[in-house]
Amino acid sequence: MASQNMDPAAAAASTTAALKGSESGGNCALLSVGPKRCLVSAFMSVAPEVYEGLRYRLSLEFPAGYPYQAPRVKFVTPCFHPNVDDQGFICLDILKDKWSALYDVRSILLSIQSLLGEPNNESPLNTVAAELWEDQEGEKAVILTRHHFQMC
Repeated sequence: MASQNMDPAAAAASTTAALKGSESGGNCALLSVGPKRCLVSAFMSVAPEVYEGLRYRLSLEFPAGYPYQAPRVKFVTPCFHPNVDDQGFICLDILKDKWSALYDVRSILLSIQSLLGEPNNESPLNTVAAELWEDQEGEKAVILTRHHFQMC
């Protein structure tokens, strides 16, 4: 679904409808929409299970040049992951040099879901998370501790 002629808010709304109950195991809800920004709550089933059952909020900010320029996407909910920094910014090629106007919000969310399960440890934003990645129990303990305290 190309979003070249679609308002970012409309693209996000149609995407949330498409992801509810999708085969990817994702489920998301559009929390708020502004002229160039939307807030999405996403529940993503990913492998490995370190993130299973966790719900994340992501902020998507659409530049004036959208869809020809990538939106700025970040986790609002803290996410302890090798490719997510302390401010929630995500290192993902399709949000940078591999962006195409053919990508829509659904493509972005599915790519983030994939990244959660298969991080790029060769280029981490969070080196501590990258080092812990091989120890899934240790990684999960840190994730649950940080996620729990931030959600309370």
